[in-house]
Amino acid sequence: MDDIVKQALAKWPNVPHCYGWLGLDARGNWYMRDDRTQAMGPFPAAKGSLLKHDKLIDFIQRNYEHDERGQWFFQNGPQRVYVELEAAPWIWRVAEDFSVRSHSGLEVEPSACLLDEDGRLYLVAPLGLGLVHTQDVGVAAEAIEAGRWTPQDVRAAELPARFGHVMSPAAGQPLRQPAHP
Repeated sequence: MDDIVKQALAKWPNVPHCYGWLGLDARGNWYMRDDRTQAMGPFPAAKGSLLKHDKLIDFIQRNYEHDERGQWFFQNGPQRVYVELEAAPWIWRVAEDFSVRSHSGLEVEPSACLLDEDGRLYLVAPLGLGLVHTQDVGVAAEAIEAGRWTPQDVRAAELPARFGHVMSPAAGQPLRQPAHP
């Protein structure tokens, strides 16, 4: 976590958490979800605006963590901005040499390989569960053929309970009442 974030937490410890405003898609892209987008439906059906600012994305990724309930969030100064997940908390990039990095650039060593009912490939690493990026499935298939990983069948709906992550922290929050003019 950035020092400036730690300082803000110490200075303003009781800032309310934010739900529904940030999403991570199955390709490792971040989306800002304003009130209008949230009113259109849950993530990923209503994704919002793709974040393109590299420094903002880097800041989010450096301050991306999970709480004790398995809800992933971005610590934005004193405020936790909980993340809506499309597929998993991590999106893995697999290089030609079969090395694996997270969408945030952290290198990991997978300990298990899972294949769901829709053919999506997941890897388990010390950071947690992640989906293999669609552009890297071919390289991951080569790693499987080379005996590096052995896929185990899994049902996608069982993954959050099995690996302790919450796909939609906003779903557990009370609905907001519309503001009156």
